[in-house]
Amino acid sequence: MNQQEKEFLSECAGGLGISLSKDQLHLLGIHLDELWQWNQKINLTGLSSKQGIIRELLADSLLPSSLLPESGRLLDIGSGAGFPGIPLKITRPGLEVHLIEANSKKANFLRHVIRTARLTGIEVIRGRIEREHKSLHPEKYHIVTARAFSPLPQCLSLCAPFLRHGGLFVNFQGNRFEKILKEGSGVIEAQELTLQNSIPYKLPGTDTQRQLLIFKKQ
Repeated sequence: MNQQEKEFLSECAGGLGISLSKDQLHLLGIHLDELWQWNQKINLTGLSSKQGIIRELLADSLLPSSLLPESGRLLDIGSGAGFPGIPLKITRPGLEVHLIEANSKKANFLRHVIRTARLTGIEVIRGRIEREHKSLHPEKYHIVTARAFSPLPQCLSLCAPFLRHGGLFVNFQGNRFEKILKEGSGVIEAQELTLQNSIPYKLPGTDTQRQLLIFKKQ
């Protein structure tokens, strides 16, 4: 990540109320550069510019960081190219993070980024959440994240069982979130979840309304 890209990431994060240290910028830069390089060979993201990746993936993934505990276990379901799991690990280094990803090439990329950035306390589990129960922590997770994984009702049904009592489920939605919440109301109740936070935001330089949803397991 060159200086101009670092400044753009700092600006995007700052626009979301997030301050990044020099070390955090360095580690996020490794994630960006490796993603950019690997994306020439395998399809990790459809974004065609580094600025797009910084704004749409890195900055967006960072949004929940200030709302999360500094320690505990985090499960990122359908991690893909590492979003939001790797950026959240970088900004919340005390978290023990598990990234679950079904695609073997993407899982290999995640392991490569972890090695290259020398991140510790983070592990990749290759497989589907429906099948990999034995690989997950037996005492469940304090935080579960899912970004562009599946429609909210299905996502809640798959993710909520892995939350501890009092745990947080973090989900990213667009401007139709109210309709989506209504459609998922039955699953929310069945999984003993309550909507703790609903945070509207726009990524810097865009006009699209987005919503960060944080549910709590009762």
